[in-house]
Parts: sequence; structure tokens; C-alpha cells
Amino acid sequence: MHPHLPLSQVNITSRHLERKAVIYIRQSSPKQVREHLDSQLTQRTLVQRAQSLGWHPERIEVFDGDLGQSATGVQERDAFKALAAEVALGHVGIVFGWQVSRLARNNAEWYQLLDVAALVGTLIGDTDGVYDPRLYNDRLVLGLKGTMSEAELYLMRQRLNAGRLRKVHRGEYGQRLPTGLVRLADHRVIKAPDQQIQHVIELVFTQFEDIGSGYGVLRYCKHHNILLPRRHGGDFGPGDIRWRKPSEAAIRAILTNPAYAGAFVYGRRTSEPRRQAPGQRTPPMVHRKMDEWQCILQNVYPAYISWAQYLANQARLRENAQCYTDQMSRGRGAPREGAALLQGLATCGLCGHRMRVAYRPRARYICMSMQRAFAEARCAHLDGPSIEAFVVQAFFDAIAPAQLETLDEVLAQRQRERQRLETYHQQQVSQARYNATLARRRYEHVDPDYRLAAAKLERAWEDTLRALRQAEEAAERFAHEPCEPTVTPELREQLLHLSQRLPELWASEQLTHTQRKALLRSLIARVLVQRTAADRIAVTIIWVSGHCSQGVVIPPVLHQRHITGYDTMVERMRQLWAEGSTDSQIAQTLSREGFRSARRDRVLVRTVLKIRHHHHWVSRYHQHRLADKIDDMWTIHGLSRHLGVEREWFYHRMRTGTLREPDVIRKPPYGNYLIRDDATLLARLRTAVQRSRRLGRSVATGASAPEREASLAHPVAQESRAARRARTSRTNRIVQAATSDA
Repeated sequence: MHPHLPLSQVNITSRHLERKAVIYIRQSSPKQVREHLDSQLTQRTLVQRAQSLGWHPERIEVFDGDLGQSATGVQERDAFKALAAEVALGHVGIVFGWQVSRLARNNAEWYQLLDVAALVGTLIGDTDGVYDPRLYNDRLVLGLKGTMSEAELYLMRQRLNAGRLRKVHRGEYGQRLPTGLVRLADHRVIKAPDQQIQHVIELVFTQFEDIGSGYGVLRYCKHHNILLPRRHGGDFGPGDIRWRKPSEAAIRAILTNPAYAGAFVYGRRTSEPRRQAPGQRTPPMVHRKMDEWQCILQNVYPAYISWAQYLANQARLRENAQCYTDQMSRGRGAPREGAALLQGLATCGLCGHRMRVAYRPRARYICMSMQRAFAEARCAHLDGPSIEAFVVQAFFDAIAPAQLETLDEVLAQRQRERQRLETYHQQQVSQARYNATLARRRYEHVDPDYRLAAAKLERAWEDTLRALRQAEEAAERFAHEPCEPTVTPELREQLLHLSQRLPELWASEQLTHTQRKALLRSLIARVLVQRTAADRIAVTIIWVSGHCSQGVVIPPVLHQRHITGYDTMVERMRQLWAEGSTDSQIAQTLSREGFRSARRDRVLVRTVLKIRHHHHWVSRYHQHRLADKIDDMWTIHGLSRHLGVEREWFYHRMRTGTLREPDVIRKPPYGNYLIRDDATLLARLRTAVQRSRRLGRSVATGASAPEREASLAHPVAQESRAARRARTSRTNRIVQAATSDA
């Protein structure tokens, strides 16, 4: 208790004493609550301070619900919110705090409390005195105290951060180690003594290098019932390790932690206040990109993998990632088991987004990004096998022996370019060193009493030294750049053997779809596809070297009219049909001339037949058979309709000899029956039709039922039936010869 603390000249009236006196107690962290008990006891002495000023003990209330909470914000301080509410309601006569920093460490909340207290007439008390926020001098003092408290927090945080960063840059900052690394009592870091832990972690890295997918490693671990070691608790002791079932998060944590590559890294995760949700006590932590890490020190910890392998793993994970929020920069994804070889490689040539795969039932590459984003028509819906055949053939051509010679030329050219750049950097360093030496000599020979000239020459010397340092740094960076790889004789022999055997191996069932995709990705970075016509797809292959190969693919389409040059094909077909060619001959001629069907690379016979039927180009046999008259003579079809009888009525009279030449003739080459257009003959036939109807005979045959039975039993009738079958068979052969393509 401090009975002799000075007080400012503030009148504590009965109105203040009628209200409550609030004692606000706070400590910044749980550690202070546990270890700094004297601070709590000191703050609680303010209760006696309030009693000495005239407040009854029953009117004194202690708000200690914010012990262990920082005063940088009001979101997590429930007791401070309750205090502000009581002040605003006019229930509080005075608020005691040991220091202003106990109440608030930012001016926004501090001045808000002062405004409310001035409005309702609440006093503010601390170790120095009692203040009335309504008075100018008291408010000025309180404002200065709030500003100093905020500045104190900033300076304290700055000193702590500076000390931590100094330890970080020395590599001495004691960050939490991942499973598999252990920090000893003397602060040295070693691998986990448990050989099983080391073996499992090395197994994860080895399988990822072979499989190339984190999820593939997860499936491998699940298939073989491999448990992963996970740290639980502190950094020491075998009891802190728990063997858990493998999960995607656990495997990703192993693959992405740079400590396994022996690197000390600081700044991988930082807080993001902009993502802090209402009611959330602390801002969430977000992962930063590697170029945003504050410190990277290699060879600090014992390594499970090399730093180069770690960088390769991160690049592979980025390629496998499917970031749908930014499809333009989305990774290719890991090769999967589906039959679509360009999964992850196919890119829409219109919008630049990755295309997805659909099996209907063959693989098709679809892009609906513009439809989902802007409700426009879908970009593409392309046939997969035709595009894949073009890309695979280009891949085979790329590893051919001729391409190996081209590769040698490209590598030799790049080697010559590197030598020229190396000479350039050496010359730059030599010239900069000469300029620096010359500037130094000029400065040394100047009269010291001639200060203006000496200062100018000194600045010139400093400029040349700066230029020399920049030239040396540029030369050093160039020297550390990786050299272009060379094709060794052993590698050339392997590539030649691979180029000869790969097409045969590709066509066999020995390679899985995943292996085929991995082979394509070894040389191909992206495949741009865009439909330029209904039956044309422009394909651009972007190789990993940056070069491009272009071509046009002709996929199968649904309708023949969608084929490019359809009108020309129809006109050519009409010409060939007019010349008397059959459907088979027309199909062969059109195929030789470069035309094709909708789903084949050649013209099919049935394609010719469909087009003929569509344009009503009927064969000559059917033209004769369906016409009413030919060469001014009646056909059986026309005369039967003219007389109103069935055609069989005429065939019966021709078989019995009632109707014979010269009234009936056979028209070559198909043998169609033609009847002479003569009035007398027509009158005689009309009379026969009427007589058949009067006698109740069949209009179809012209004979009664007993006559038909007798004729069937007669030997001549049997011969007539045999002749009729022969005639029918001959007619069928003629029709088949005329329309064999149908």
C-alpha cells in the first residue's frame, strides 16, 4: 500500500462516492501470472487506496478477468469490455489502474475510455494521482501517458525482435525441431538416436523421389501398414514420439520442412492480421513463399536429403498442386491412372486454363472455365485419342537419332554462348579494375591543399570501386550458374536404344498409363489445343527446353457436313455418279483425292450411299423399276397403277403365255419388263381385268382358287415355279450388283 501517493487537485464529490470504485488488474502473459505474483499483490493494494479516498468496501469492485491477456487489443479482454460498459452506464465513479499501460497500450482504446469517462463524469486514478478527463490539464496528462505507453510497447517489441533476429542470423535461435532431429543439452542438434525413426523418414523421401506424388507416398504407406513418427510434447526424450497412421498432412510436413535438408530457416510462417476473424484472439499464421523467408542458413542441422533435392521436391509439389483459385498458373498435377495421356498437360488455347478430362467413353479434353466464370459458351470439347496420337508421334520424333544430333548442335551452341559470356564478364572486371587503379593514382597525385579537386577525385575513385565490386559480383554469379549438360557416349547409347525400342514398348501392355504420362512429361511442359474448324484442331507442343512444335489434328466429327470441303466432296461425287461409277469406285476415288468420312481417314462406301440418298441420286435399276414409262413403254409398276391391279396379275399372264412378245419385252441391262403402249392392247387388258372381277377371281393373279390349286399340281406349273425362282434369283443378283455398296 502507498498511503503517501500524490494526488492532483481533483475534488472527489459525494456523487463519485455513491458510485462504484473499480480496480482493474491485468498482466500481459500467462507466464507473468504464474511467476510474477508480486505484480498482482501490488495492483491489489489499490483497494486500500480506494478505501482511503472514501469509498465503502462494498462499493469497491475488482476486475481481474484479464490476467494473462495483452493490452494491445480489446478483442480478447472481456473484463475491459465489461469495465467500459459499466463506465458508459454511469455506474462507476473512479477507475483505478496501477499504470496507464495496464488499461490500454494503444491510443484508440485509451481515448475511447477517456471520452466515455468525461461524458459521465468518471475519474481515472493511477499511482501518480487522480485525474478528471473533463479538465484540460488532466486530459493532457492522461493523453501523454497513453502515448508514452504505446511508444513503450513499440520500443519493447522492437528490442525483442532485434535480439531475436540477431540470434536467427547466427543460427542460434532455438526453434522447434521436426521429428527426426533432437537438440541436446549443449544446444547441439543430432539425428534421432532411434534408427527406426531415421529409416521411416528416409523411406518417405525415397518413395517421393520414385513416385513423385505425396498422395502416392500416402497410398504406399497405407498399403504396407507403415506408421509415421510424430513428436508429441517437448524436444527431448523417446517418450515424446508417437507412432501414428500416415496422413496427407504428416507426409507433406515432412516433405516441405527445410530442416530435413540441414537448413535453418526463419520466417516460413508469419501472422496475417487482415485474415483475423471477429472474435479470434490472435491473427492466423500463413505460409510464405521461399523468397519471402527472412533467413536461410544451410548446413546447420544434420541432413536427411541435400538442399538441391529439397528444392527439386518443392518444385515437384508445386507442379502437382491443383490451385483452382488461379487456374492460369495451376500446376500440371501428378500423373494419374486414367487413360488420358495429356492429363495436366492439355491447356485451352482460348483462355489459357488447364483442361479437365472426361471419359465418354473415350477420353475427351474439356474446358469450361469461361462458362463457370462468365456464363459464356464452353471453350472446347475435343477428342482425346487423335490429339494424343499426334503428341506421342512428336515425342517419338524428338528422341529419334536425328534429333540427338540436333541436340548436340544446340548444346554446343549454348556452350559457345557461355564461353562468350564468360569472356565478357572477365573483360568487364579487367576494365573496372583498370579504371579503379587509374582513379586511385589520380587521387594520390593530387595536391592535398587543393581540397576541391581532391574531394572530386575521391568521389570518382569511390564510384570506380563500386563499379568494380558490381562487376566482380556479376562475374561470380555467372560462375556459379549451372553449366549446360552434355550428352555423354553412355547417355547417347541409352537414348539410341530407347528411341528404337520405345514405340514397340509403348504399343505393348508393359507400360502403365502413369508411366506413359511420366515419359511425356520428361520432355513436354505443356500442350496448347484450340479448335480452328469443326474438324480441325491446332496443337502446339511446348517442350521443356522452351521450343515449340505445331501441327493440325483432324479429329472424328459427328456429321459428315461438318467436314472441311464437304460441298466440294458432294459436287465431285455427283460428277462421278453421272459418269456411271459405282459407290465403291466413288469411295476409292474420293479417298485418293484426299477426302474423308466423318469418323475415318478415308471415304467409306456407306458415306457415299448416305449422300446419294440425301440428294435422291437413285441407281438406274431403281429408276427403271419405279418409273411409270420408259422409252414410251409402260413398266409393270406404272401399268399396274393405271389399271388398278397388282403387279403379280401381269407376271401370271406372262408365265401362262397370255401376255407375250412383241407386247412385252425385256429392257437390258437389268431385265426390266416393258409393255407396249398400244390402245388395242390396253383395251384388251382392261377387259380381262373386268372379267376377272366379275368371275370373282383374284385381282392379284387373275385366277380362281381351284384354278390356282390345279396349276400348282400341274408339272408345267411346277416348272413355272422353278423358272420363277430362277428369275427372282437372277433379279436379286442384278440388284446386288447394281447396289453392292448399299
